Amino acid sequence: MNPSLPSHTRALVVGGGIVGASVAYHLTKLGWRDVVLLEQGELAGGTTWHAAGLVGRLRTSSAMARIADASARLYAALEEETGYPTGWRRVGSLMLAQTEARMIQYRRAAGLAEYFGIETQLIDPRDAKARWPLIRHEDLVGAVWIPDDGVVHPAKTAVALARGAARRGAIIRARVRVTDVLRRNGRAAGVRTSEGDVGAEIVVLCAGMWTRQLGLRCGVNVPLYPVEHHYALSNPIEGVSGDLPCARDPDSTIYFRGEGTQIVVGAFQAYAKPWMVDRVPDDFSFSLLEDDWALFSEPVRQAIRRIPALEEAGFARFVNGPESFTPDNAFILGESAEMDGLYVAAGFNSVGIASAGGAGEVLAQWIIAGEPPMDLWSVDIRRFVPAQNTRAFLRDRVSETLGLHYRLAWPNYEMESGRGLRTSPLHDRLKSRGACFGSKLGFERPLWFARPGMRPVMEYSFGRQNWFDCHAAEHRAAREHVAVFDQTSFAKYLLTGRDAVRVLQRLCGNDMDVPAGRLVYSGMFNERGTFESDLTAVRLAEDIYYLISSTAQAVRDDDWIRSHIHDDERAHLVDVTSGFGVLGVMGPRARALLSRLTDASLSSDAFPFRAARRIAIGQYSALALRITYVGELGWELHVETDQLPGVYDALMDAGESLGVANAGTYAINSLRLEKGYRAWGGDITPDDTPLEAGLGFAVDFDKPVPFIGRDALLRQRAEGVRKRMLSFVLDDPDPVLWGGERIFRNGTCVGYTTSGAYGHTVGGAVALGYVRSGEPITRGFIAGGTYAIDLAGARIPARASAAPPYDPRNERILV
Repeated sequence: MNPSLPSHTRALVVGGGIVGASVAYHLTKLGWRDVVLLEQGELAGGTTWHAAGLVGRLRTSSAMARIADASARLYAALEEETGYPTGWRRVGSLMLAQTEARMIQYRRAAGLAEYFGIETQLIDPRDAKARWPLIRHEDLVGAVWIPDDGVVHPAKTAVALARGAARRGAIIRARVRVTDVLRRNGRAAGVRTSEGDVGAEIVVLCAGMWTRQLGLRCGVNVPLYPVEHHYALSNPIEGVSGDLPCARDPDSTIYFRGEGTQIVVGAFQAYAKPWMVDRVPDDFSFSLLEDDWALFSEPVRQAIRRIPALEEAGFARFVNGPESFTPDNAFILGESAEMDGLYVAAGFNSVGIASAGGAGEVLAQWIIAGEPPMDLWSVDIRRFVPAQNTRAFLRDRVSETLGLHYRLAWPNYEMESGRGLRTSPLHDRLKSRGACFGSKLGFERPLWFARPGMRPVMEYSFGRQNWFDCHAAEHRAAREHVAVFDQTSFAKYLLTGRDAVRVLQRLCGNDMDVPAGRLVYSGMFNERGTFESDLTAVRLAEDIYYLISSTAQAVRDDDWIRSHIHDDERAHLVDVTSGFGVLGVMGPRARALLSRLTDASLSSDAFPFRAARRIAIGQYSALALRITYVGELGWELHVETDQLPGVYDALMDAGESLGVANAGTYAINSLRLEKGYRAWGGDITPDDTPLEAGLGFAVDFDKPVPFIGRDALLRQRAEGVRKRMLSFVLDDPDPVLWGGERIFRNGTCVGYTTSGAYGHTVGGAVALGYVRSGEPITRGFIAGGTYAIDLAGARIPARASAAPPYDPRNERILV
């Protein structure tokens, strides 16, 4: 597998670890023969060789479950295919719980796993002891058994994948260092290596912890950073074998498994130590960092408590190897926004072995088809901004990221490190008024506001969290009086030029050719008719549109729109997010409040719904949009950032007698769910069409310019949808929904909730979720079912409808 280096290839993979080998393997399996893989050292010599080899399938999203399952299935068959040993053993996974909160997490995860087709069993402590006889079990409250999980030899599996690729024509070269990515006309054109340049149509960076610095050389942001990660190997212990399950005890931050007659003990401590290097050395191959038994002392103590035999046996070897972690603990996949034809698969956060097989497969499909085969937004490289790629931020953030693997998966968990990266001009004002902030794309946003005397800090639980009453007050203020929301973090763009409308007509499902001063909500779709994004467009002039999208979509939307402007079109996109702040003024008294500050007429005749006007707010100026995401009369005020504090102060002063209140994103979430408004990333994704999402009203099939995805949607409209988003309200007023709960119809699981909150107006938890059926879903089908939502094993009756549970006729909005 070490032939001469060609001058050109169709696809060039940089990195010979298990991820790069998997990408090359799957590209050749899908029919590409002209594939080259380059490794600067020896195959599997980076992070792969010292990985613990656990292959677990339990995931909380459909895409990640499919990727993990595909990995396990591939590894189980790979040795027979290639003739090279992989060490695959189907030993199962045992996940222990010491607290009831952990068991709630397991019940939620196991329910979803069952829906995704992954066998799981909730067992009691005695059953756990039977599967791992050497453990103490008296302090356990339960466990989860996953019988089809297993373990592999990571380095051998990487070599097997490379051999499989080579058998189908790929060139595998070791000891060839890639020093830069070549660019031509904004597109990857090959690589520069220690043995000369190699041209390529596609370049794939799978260089593990080296990927960030290689990306920086060619202007591509790949935010990951290496962390010291440890495990230890015990001396031989009687009763231990390699057939024991892979066991995880997250409440003790440890995992363990048999390796021959020895026990491997690893850990995911709450806080880890970044590898403090300015540059990862090129020659760090089959190498380790210095032993750090002091840092590992607490995991050792916990391991001895769980497996008493370890105390007498002691440990024979310590392994301290660097692994790359990302800001959000999800790996990085996909085509970069900065350079066409440059793909990345890196930053696997200690799940590289469990994910590499499936991740390599979906990335190969993405490369060949030009679009991802399913919803991969949670790992899409475009979910980050450049500010999240600084060394200072990454070192701070990854110290916390590693521990997320075993931290309780609380709803709404907010990272504590790397905060304050991006702030609104109102940050200090809102902080002084009790705001508890969360972070989205590095942007600090108020989640909720503490009452006087209350500390604005999160206290997590699976039930009502400590902010529940504060959130209720904000929710009711928007429904009954008027609330002000700082929505400055919205992504915002100007699209200008003669062909701006032509571009939007092609990209968007709705008719974007509206008069100046009007706004349009629309989805943007791919050729499959599924969502790439959704946005609001304000036509400011014949050749100027102001586009507003969600905070998380900033890079993705910018990339999607730019990449679809044809060379012969005169249209220019500029990101103006930092130039404008946004204040939502929402509630039945919104008109009364704004009327105190402006001479503009705000009546429905003069300022109808979906209109945009520039108006004065006291001594300031704002672009006012009559629109709402909370289901009440309201306006969004888009203001130059230097004027935002003055506008905010004027609103709060003028609204005091009207009961004006600050409100955060948690209130937005519950308000929009009562109204049935969808949110990107959960309710609408690249797996969903607007017809399935109940957003067909925002698609104009008859507009003059055909839009991307139109033909697929016409076919679906003719055939009928077999997946449909519905609104749900629990009959029991006590529980809280968070999203990710299974939906039952007539006793059969038919889907799961995509988002949830407590609806203080409707008097119970409210959620959105897709219901699936083998037949077209009609009004009769919806009405003919009895529904329940599974809440950690308890099925709670729920009311379901295609219409929103609050104000289905829009009477509150159009007043």
